[in-house]
Amino acid sequence: MKQKRWILTGIVIVLAVAGITFCCLPYYARQALIHLYPTIDDLTLFHRHTVHAPDSCWDWYQSDCYNTYRMEPEDSAYLAELKTVSFLVIRNDSILYERYFGGWDDSLTSNLYSCTKTIVGLLVGVAIDEGLIRSVDDNVCDYLPAYTKGRQRDVTIRDLLTMSGGMDWDEAYASLFSVTTHGYYGNDLYDLVMNLDVVDEPGVQYSYRSGETQLLAFVLEAATGTTLSDYAEQKLWQPMLAGQDAFWLLDKEQGDEKAFCCFHTTARDAARFARLMLRKGDWNGRQLVSERYMEEAMSPASYLKDQWGKDGLNYYGFQTWVMHYRDQVNPYMRGMLGQYIIAIPSRNAIVVRLGHKRSDVYVRELTTDIIRYMDIAMKILEQK
Repeated sequence: MKQKRWILTGIVIVLAVAGITFCCLPYYARQALIHLYPTIDDLTLFHRHTVHAPDSCWDWYQSDCYNTYRMEPEDSAYLAELKTVSFLVIRNDSILYERYFGGWDDSLTSNLYSCTKTIVGLLVGVAIDEGLIRSVDDNVCDYLPAYTKGRQRDVTIRDLLTMSGGMDWDEAYASLFSVTTHGYYGNDLYDLVMNLDVVDEPGVQYSYRSGETQLLAFVLEAATGTTLSDYAEQKLWQPMLAGQDAFWLLDKEQGDEKAFCCFHTTARDAARFARLMLRKGDWNGRQLVSERYMEEAMSPASYLKDQWGKDGLNYYGFQTWVMHYRDQVNPYMRGMLGQYIIAIPSRNAIVVRLGHKRSDVYVRELTTDIIRYMDIAMKILEQK
């Protein structure tokens, strides 16, 4: 009887200590422990702004060859293994192949994660076209006067666009106390990024830092006088005649958009961004983003050192990735769990893959899954 009492007492003490420890953790760490690893269907976990679709929609055509391609079993198995939910291939504005998995369909939205960064980059181009931002070579502190601590005063908008702003940001997704976890689960994004030191000389070397996109969003809001969601709705989402509402997750109720990660939309609507890249900012005769800006955004910032510090950068432009695949040079958007929105200019084609998992194996800057998805897409595009 005494032994049982000691065991029960021990359990109570352990639970009490665990409870006290949990309550002493910062807000973002408590949220991370509650929700664990991020997922693409996190829409209900956070406050959000709605990015409203217009009353009328422009829709993709359906190809005469729609879904006639019979995917090879090993390719289907690969898509399933990495928990793909959407796989979409479009050519000449017509859907060639469209497949959904795990109960997903063309109406369900996914978090695009870091594909969202490209949207922020596009909005910077819009703000420049409108004269709200004078130049990509303006200093950040011209728009955010408090951003002047140490090397902060030297950072330009171009540096943020090209991920060369030198911010003290650790891109660690699995660490409970990393700044990335803080950004995703926290409720104080503005204070977080504004107070981070600049530890590397700006404008010298590319280094992927999500906080620099978040800072870029605050520049945009200061320049435009409106929220990121409203600006995206007015300048991109409605002019692109999106099919349904999108959502941008916030750090708290009526708070700041998580600009570095968290735009929610469908596979079909996500493909609109690739179409905008293919058409160099034009949407059915209306120039949403200037061609000059789009060309620079989709070209590698080769004056920078790459992430290894040995060669010139050849795979990243203005918040936009550039893929060298076979004889192709393809601008694309990519997100943490294998969200890919790829423009293939040489084929006037688009590939969208959304899912719950990506490969952990890299070939230089590319994970091997995106290469496999491109191989599958090319089989579809080359079908007889």
